[in-house]
Order: sequence, then structure tokens, then C-alpha cells
Amino acid sequence: MTSTWSSRTSLSSPLPLVESETDIVAVPLSLHPSAASRWKRALDIIGALAGLAITAMLFPLIALAIRLEGPGPILYRQMRCGLRGQVFSIWKFRSMVADAEKLQHLVTNQAEGNMFKNSNDPRITRVGRFLRKTSLDEFPQFWNVLMGQMSLVGTRPPTVSEVMQYRRHHWDRLKVKPGITGEWQVHGRSCISDFEAVVALDLKYQHKWSVVYDILLIIKTLGVVFTSRGAC
Repeated sequence: MTSTWSSRTSLSSPLPLVESETDIVAVPLSLHPSAASRWKRALDIIGALAGLAITAMLFPLIALAIRLEGPGPILYRQMRCGLRGQVFSIWKFRSMVADAEKLQHLVTNQAEGNMFKNSNDPRITRVGRFLRKTSLDEFPQFWNVLMGQMSLVGTRPPTVSEVMQYRRHHWDRLKVKPGITGEWQVHGRSCISDFEAVVALDLKYQHKWSVVYDILLIIKTLGVVFTSRGAC
């Protein structure tokens, strides 16, 4: 496996990167205490098993709705970056047309910074809008949590292209595992279009983290989802 190094190391440029087929690593990058917490991992396993049980019950109905609207796979797979930039496959129920990634260049990016977001993205299907509004599209990610690639609570999981544009302070958000929910989900969900605001929320989470705080954010997330608050 070959690796290439970036020589840009100034404060206004990304940290040196090691690029490979499986990792995008910033050097150096310490870990947040939550990444090694057994209590947090226990909460993740319990939550993931419960979430997967619910997903299994809902799968036939969601799969039928997606298939009736048009051709394409039921599940959507995308490469994301996790703890310390480790690349993994994230799973979702497909909420866009089958060839959505090929059509992205036709959609205007309404976000600021290292994100792509459009509240009226024409690639989103009618079923997909409902899945996103209710966060049902993210339920397959409980598998990622069970495998240890994600946590129930953490940072917003960035795409590989986003991480390749990171500046020095952006890397701090990868000191914890990405989460199905987090500060960004509770304080705005899809309406947050400023990447620096997302980074600030992720760093706030790291500062306030505890297992009890994780549970509190999970409870708040349920309230946000049930009221559809912030689902742009």
C-alpha cells in the first residue's frame, strides 16, 4: 500500500497527511478520553442492538416504499472518515435518486466551508424527504455503531473530500468517534450550513463529554426528531 505526504504545514494549511486506501491520518492527533471509555462503548452496544432491532422491524416497509418510488438499491453506502481519519463505509437508507453522486455538480452548494448541503436538493426523492425528516434514513448506522466505527453520540461524520480540505483546527473534531447524533443534531440538525459552526459544536461536545451527557443528548435528540425541529 503506497502513501503520499502533503508538505503544507503552516497554520493556514492542513496538517501533513498520510493518504492510503483505508486511512487519512493527521500527524500528530491525540485521542479524546471518550474514545477509550468502556462505559461509552457499553452504552453504544446496548443502543446499537436496540436500534438494529427497530431497524429490522421497519426494514420491510421502508424497503417497499423506496422500491415503489423508483429503481436502485435500498441501502446507500458512502465512505466517511472516523476516529483519527480512519476511513469506513457508512450505511443509510437511500434517500436520493440512484445516480445522485454523479449529479452533484448540477446542484448548488448552500453550505459554507467544508460541507455540501442544499435544503431543496432535487436529487432527494419524496420517500427520501420523509426518511430524512424523521431521521429514519440513518437507522442502518446502528450497524456502524455495533462494529465500533461510530458511536451513538459524537461528531458529524465527514466525507473523505471534506477531510482532504481540513485546516489545522478542523482535525481536532476527529479525536472522537463520529456519532449518529451529537451537538449538531440537537442544535439545528440539517439547518446548520456553516462548517465552522459544526466544528465549534463538536469541540463543545468534547469539552462537556461524559456518559451522562451522552444520555442527555440522546434524550434531546429524540425530542428533536419527534418534533421534526431543524429538519431542513
